[in-house]
Amino acid sequence: MNDTVKTNYACPDLGAKIRQGLEKADKNPEQISLRDLAPVDQLHTGGAPATLELVEHAGLEKGMTILDAGCGIGGTSRLLAQNFGLVVHGIDLSQDFIETARVLNQWCGLVKDGTINFKQGSLLTMPYPDLFFDAVLCQHVLLNIKDKPKAFAEFSRVLAPRGKLILHEIVDGPGPDPLYPVPWAGNASASMLCSRQDLGEYAKTAGFELVLSADKTKEAALWWEKVNAIKKTRGTGPLNPGLVFGENAGHFGANMERNFKEQALLCVEDIWIKSNFCNKRSKP
Repeated sequence: MNDTVKTNYACPDLGAKIRQGLEKADKNPEQISLRDLAPVDQLHTGGAPATLELVEHAGLEKGMTILDAGCGIGGTSRLLAQNFGLVVHGIDLSQDFIETARVLNQWCGLVKDGTINFKQGSLLTMPYPDLFFDAVLCQHVLLNIKDKPKAFAEFSRVLAPRGKLILHEIVDGPGPDPLYPVPWAGNASASMLCSRQDLGEYAKTAGFELVLSADKTKEAALWWEKVNAIKKTRGTGPLNPGLVFGENAGHFGANMERNFKEQALLCVEDIWIKSNFCNKRSKP
């Protein structure tokens, strides 16, 4: 399955493509803001506002250490560091994404203080010590993982006692079969969706207690509706999901809006607390 996921997210020379897009948008790649990159590094449903709202609910304190699980090209990692003062470690299966994330950090001037650190790797065998993180954020990632119990076990392993697992995920809905392609899969065979109930069972089995749960499907449908309306009115700008996903990206908007409106997919947000206690905490 890793090979299928890697193929979906393979994007050689992505940094160069983003540089060209920025230049076409009359932006200096060496002096850019997080907002400048949003059209290409905030591709999850709801964009940056959804992430900021969810993490605010988690009540994390400045200086805490958080894992951005499945960090992509680092958009969320940069938000977490800049807006919440967190120390961020981002991990992603795609080497292309990790290399691009590091380049974009340089362009944003976020490489001097070590508050953002990227590694290539699998969420099923993460290269971090036990009990290391205060929180784990997972956005639209579990739908690419078949062995979800192993992923939750790894989240539990790397979290400190009472650490928080923050999920912003897409799950299977009660409606018809989803339309493809979608951002995480070109077809149904590459999609590892599960039900909302199963997601909760995986978390409980791994030792987590639920403290917040919300169904954001209506908001997700409206978000994609707005994205599609803007695209029809303004067209596709030089920075767009097509730089990452190629021709498939042209179908994402219509498919995702319909999938959410028909409840073929659900968008859910959960915050869990690790319930098992340990007295020691590992250092990197």
